[in-house]
Amino acid sequence: MFRSRLENQIDLRHPLARLRQRMPWTALEQALSSRLPATQAGGGRPALPVRLIAGLLYLKHAYDLSDEAVCERWLENPYWQFFRCQLADALAAAPG
Repeated sequence: MFRSRLENQIDLRHPLARLRQRMPWTALEQALSSRLPATQAGGGRPALPVRLIAGLLYLKHAYDLSDEAVCERWLENPYWQFFRCQLADALAAAPG
C-alpha cells in the first residue's frame, strides 16, 4: 500500500548502484541464457531469471561468499537488491 521504490531509499552514488547502471545486463542475459535454460529437461520448476543468477554470481565472487551467505546478505542488503533486482521480483520467481 505505501511501498516506496528502492531507488528512493538508497544513495544512488553507492558503488553498487553505479555499477548497476554500467553492467551490460542484456549482453550477459543473452550470453548466459543458453547455458541456463528456463526449465529442466523433462520438466521441473522454472529456473530463476538469468539476470538474478548473474547478479548473485557477481556478488558471490566480488565478496568471496558461499552460496548461502550471498543469499542471506542479498535479502538483508538494499544495495545488493538494487544492484540486481527488486526483492519482490526475486521472491516471485523463487521456489516454494
